[in-house]
Amino acid sequence: MMAPIIPECVWRVGATLGEGAVWHAASRCVVFVDIKGRRLYRYDPDTDVRRSWVAPGQIGFALPSVDGSWVCGLQGGLYRFDFASGIFSRMLPVETDRPGNRLNDGYIDRTGALWFGSMDDAEREASGQLYRVGREGRLSVRDSGYVITNGPTVSPDGRTLYHTDTLQRVVYAFDLGDDGSLERKRVFTNIDGTGYPDGMAVDEEGCVWIALFGGGRIERFSPDGRCVGRVAFPCSNITKLAFGGDDLQTVYATTARKGLTDEALQKEPLAGGLFMFRAPVKGLPSTECAVDVSAAKPDQS
Repeated sequence: MMAPIIPECVWRVGATLGEGAVWHAASRCVVFVDIKGRRLYRYDPDTDVRRSWVAPGQIGFALPSVDGSWVCGLQGGLYRFDFASGIFSRMLPVETDRPGNRLNDGYIDRTGALWFGSMDDAEREASGQLYRVGREGRLSVRDSGYVITNGPTVSPDGRTLYHTDTLQRVVYAFDLGDDGSLERKRVFTNIDGTGYPDGMAVDEEGCVWIALFGGGRIERFSPDGRCVGRVAFPCSNITKLAFGGDDLQTVYATTARKGLTDEALQKEPLAGGLFMFRAPVKGLPSTECAVDVSAAKPDQS
C-alpha cells in the first residue's frame, strides 16, 4: 500500500459538480469544468492565475486539440472553445433526439481519437452511451445501457480501455483494437464500501486511479483489479484526477458539492474545490485531440 498522502486544496472554487481535470503541458495549466455551474476553469500553478468562462450549457469535459482549440462536450453536442476569444461554437450534434441526456466524461487516446460518454441528466434511465470520434471524424457508439457513464481511460500500451458504470459501482475493461473497436467486455473491478466510481487516470505502471463520488477518496488499482492504495480527502465527492507537472507526479483532482446538505457543507467547507497532491509514481502524458471535425458533418444551425 502507498504511504499516507494529504491532498491540498489549491482553489476553493465551490463547484456544484466539478469534473474533467486535465493537465495541459504546453500551457502548464490545469483545465476543468463545473457541469452544473456551466463554467470552464483554468488554473496556472506557476503564477496562481485563475480564470473562468461561462459555457452555453452543461459542460462535461474540455480537452485540448492539435489545432490549439479545445473540444468540449456539452448537452446536445461537441463544441469548439478558444481561450483567446472565450467563444464556444458547436461542431457536431450528439443525441439531439435525447433531450434528457447530457455528455459527461471524456478522454483522448494515443491516436488522437476522442472517447466520451452520455448519461441521463435525471440519473434514472439507462439511456447513456459510450462514443468514439476517430481521426476521420466519424461518430460511433461503442457501448450502451448506462445511467451514468464515467472515466474512459486507456492502459499504457493502448490495448485496454477502462470505462465506468457509476450507479452499478463497476469499472469495465475492454480490449481496444487499433481501429478503435472494443471487444471482450469484462469487469475490471467492483467498488466495495462507500462511494461510486467516477473519473479515472492511469499511471506509468498500468495502475488505474479511480475517484470515488460519495467515498471521500481516490483508490489505486493494479492492472489485475486489486486495490493497492488510497488517498483520503477532506470532502465526500471526488470526481476526476489528472497527472500533471513537469514530472507527471503532481495529481490534480476535482470535487463536488452536489448532493451535500447544508449541514454536510459546514463540515466540508472545501467541497467543490480543486485539490493537488504528489503521487509516488508518474502518470501518462496527456494527448491532444486529432479529430477531423470537418469530416464529422459539423452542425450548421
